[in-house]
Amino acid sequence: MKFEDLEISSKLQKGIKDMGFEEATPIQAKSIPAMLEGKDIIAQAQTGTGKTAAFAIPVLEQIDVSDKHVQSVILCPTRELAIQVAGEFRKLCKYTHGIKLLPVYGGQEIVKQIRSLKAGVQIIIGTPGRVMDHMRRKTVKFDKIRTIVLDEADEMLNMGFREDIETILNDTPEERQTVLFSATMPKAILEIAKEYQTNAEMIKVVKKELTVQSIEQHYYEVRPKNKADILCRLIDIYNPDLSIIFCNTKRKVDELVSDLQGRGYFAEGLHGDMKQQQRDRVMSAFRNGKTEILVATDVAARGIDVDDVDIVFNYDLPQDDEYYVHRIGRTGRAGKAGLAITFVVGKEVYKLKDLQRYCKTKMKAKPIPSIHDVTNTRVDNLFKDLDHLITNEDLGPMISQIERQINDQDYTAMDVAAAFLKLHLCSKESENSPSVDSESSFIDGEKKMTRLFINIGKRDGVRPANILGAIAGESGISGNLVGSIDMYDNYTFVDVPQNMASEVLDAMNQAKIKGRSVTMERAQKRRR
Repeated sequence: MKFEDLEISSKLQKGIKDMGFEEATPIQAKSIPAMLEGKDIIAQAQTGTGKTAAFAIPVLEQIDVSDKHVQSVILCPTRELAIQVAGEFRKLCKYTHGIKLLPVYGGQEIVKQIRSLKAGVQIIIGTPGRVMDHMRRKTVKFDKIRTIVLDEADEMLNMGFREDIETILNDTPEERQTVLFSATMPKAILEIAKEYQTNAEMIKVVKKELTVQSIEQHYYEVRPKNKADILCRLIDIYNPDLSIIFCNTKRKVDELVSDLQGRGYFAEGLHGDMKQQQRDRVMSAFRNGKTEILVATDVAARGIDVDDVDIVFNYDLPQDDEYYVHRIGRTGRAGKAGLAITFVVGKEVYKLKDLQRYCKTKMKAKPIPSIHDVTNTRVDNLFKDLDHLITNEDLGPMISQIERQINDQDYTAMDVAAAFLKLHLCSKESENSPSVDSESSFIDGEKKMTRLFINIGKRDGVRPANILGAIAGESGISGNLVGSIDMYDNYTFVDVPQNMASEVLDAMNQAKIKGRSVTMERAQKRRR
């Protein structure tokens, strides 16, 4: 179906054309005509199927611009999604003058929202909690509501918004149009549909596109206590530029991020408890490559749009089969090959079989890599680099240097090659295994370090991994370059490369560690 075939205004058609839409996606082709007819619908659709436009176009078409009362409410589980949906609405109604919409969500001053509501708003796009706040304050009236949309209804229920949703629905006219969009169809969704919808039409996107052929899928049977070690081995073996690790809980995200940062990896977390400013900083660092590993929950990962993710790790097996589809869809984009790796613990192997049946896919069982496998992979990668150098570079001057050593020291060429290989591997092991508690591993040889003083310590509930993560995250320097971190009750000393000390001090000037503003300065004198 082409959008031009829809019975909608020319101004809305123009907005659709500006956005580059030509042909409706399956969910749009089924949902838009049904909503334009005034039907209640339950639509099952994944992120990335064009579901926002599927309800935004009919909602905008049915708005009476001469009426300044609230006519439509769109409920979203997170403020990120509310902002994203509002942005799509604005693009679509670019040429439809007289439509006023307002995103309302926590974290934004409610006084500003109240002022906008008083000026007249026809569409509210917000989170259930903030919409309820306005209802309690009587700053919004729903007596003129024509359409209410629950976007990602399953996520709102998972986040505990059922009571708020039901309160909002009970406060709107019975003759309204009620629309539910959900990636999954749990029992609670069907209960809400039965209670608050009338002769609802069920719309479902065909599942043939659930998985992407270009994504290779592996799984490893692991013990819980070995997960982090095995994850690090796999990261070292595959050496991805960008990867996403999915966990089921916010607590697990925080724990894993601290673990990875403590081992020297460029990792950051993303979950629902983080402030918007923190989320923006994390996503910006991930997009530009400063952060190589993003650890996230399913809810927080909604809306992530990065094309160059090499690997998706399912650190925890997803709680719902369709979450798996969402997760692995983050890799293998733009025609590139992708890889999805899943950890399975104990009896989860039976759940994995159900998952494979649901996705109509096959996951390959893989043996857990050993430390020797990691070393062998490094050697293989090194020889690939050597092959490239031998083929493309002029190595004459280097050959002369080696010949001179062989003649002077009575070495063989094989001795020199083996020594270079060992030297390279030892340096790599040192880079990939930093110890934030070990002073000697960083303060030695020709490496000149500068000692910095930070005004927080053990009594502030801070750990070395928090210090390391903050310095790496704020300044952008590799965690591998940070040296000794010596913690005392009320303060901490940390060693950084001398040539990067000013950069670290500037970056940490307005930084916070575990919510507390910190002061960092050069240590006056190092005490033994």
